[in-house]
Amino acid sequence: MGSVKDRMKKKAIIISIKGCQLSKNEKFLFKYEKPWGLILFERNIKSLEQIKRLIKKVRKLTKDPNFPVLIDEEGGKVSRLKKLIHHSFYQKYFGDIYKFNNKTGLSIYKDYIDNLTIFLKKIGVNINTVPVLDVLRKNTSKIIGNRSFSNDANIVKKLGQICVKQYELNKLATVIKHIPGHGCASQDSHLKMPKVKLNYKVLNKIDFLPFKSNSSKFAMTGHILYEKVDKNNVATFSKKIISEIIRKKIGFKGILISDDISMRALKYDLETNAKKSLLAGCNLVLYCAGNYKETYKLLKKVPFIDKFTAKKTSEFYKFLR
Repeated sequence: MGSVKDRMKKKAIIISIKGCQLSKNEKFLFKYEKPWGLILFERNIKSLEQIKRLIKKVRKLTKDPNFPVLIDEEGGKVSRLKKLIHHSFYQKYFGDIYKFNNKTGLSIYKDYIDNLTIFLKKIGVNINTVPVLDVLRKNTSKIIGNRSFSNDANIVKKLGQICVKQYELNKLATVIKHIPGHGCASQDSHLKMPKVKLNYKVLNKIDFLPFKSNSSKFAMTGHILYEKVDKNNVATFSKKIISEIIRKKIGFKGILISDDISMRALKYDLETNAKKSLLAGCNLVLYCAGNYKETYKLLKKVPFIDKFTAKKTSEFYKFLR
C-alpha cells in the first residue's frame, strides 16, 4: 500500500470530481498528482454501491487505505446524500431542543450523530465538514440560517464540542466552520465578499467564542472581511487573523482548510486564491468546482504539504485505526 512517507507526500489541496465515476483524466490525478484529499458532492452520488465503489477506486489509485474523503453532510438544505437517505435535521433543530431541555437535547443529538456516522463509514467517508459554529444574528445571511445551532454563542460552543467528541468516538473527523465566524456577516460569501464592521471585542465575545476549546482535527476558514481586524484581507488571506486570532486567541491546533477557492468572495484567479490562502497560513486549500483542467493546473502549482500538516495528517491516520 506504499510507505507512510509516500502517503504523506501530498499536495496541499483537497479536490473534487465532476460526476459519479472517475474519468480517465481524474484517475491520472489521483494516481500521479497526489492531492491531499477528495470532497464529495451530490453530483458524485447516485447509489450506495456506486459511491462505495468510487471511494474504493480512489483509495486503490492513491495506494492509501486512509485517503481523506470528505463530505458536506450537515442535514437539511446541505445534504449531499439526498439520493440515499432522507436527512432533514439541521443544526438549529438540535439547538432548539437543547435550549428547551439540555439533557434530552444532548441525548437526541448524540443518537443522531451515532446513526449518521454509521452510514458515512459504510460509504467510506472519514471526514464530515460539520459542525457549523457560526452564531445566528438578526441580520445573518440566509446562507447560514438554520445551519447554525443558535443565537446563543454558549449553546453553539457546547453543541459544537459535543458534535466533535461524538464523531471522534465513532472514528470520524470533523471540520469546524467557518472560522473565526460567519454569523456576523449579512452577505453570502458564495456570491460576494461579506464585510463586517464589528470591533474585536464584540467578535471575541460572540463569534470567536464557539471555536475556542474545540478538539476538532480540522477547521475551515470563512471568506469574510473583518474590517476592524484586517481591513485589506478576508480571513482566508489574512496572516494576522490566522496567526493572531485563529491560532493564538482561539487556540486552534489542527489543520486549517480554506473554504472553496472558487467562491466569488475571493476576487483573484484560482491559482492566486490558492497561493494567498497558503501564504496566509491555511494548511490546505479546497477546490469544489470539479473542473479537470483547473484542478490539474492547481495541482501543478500548489506545494507539497509542510511538516506541520504532514504530522497532523499522520495523527489523523492513526486516529482512524
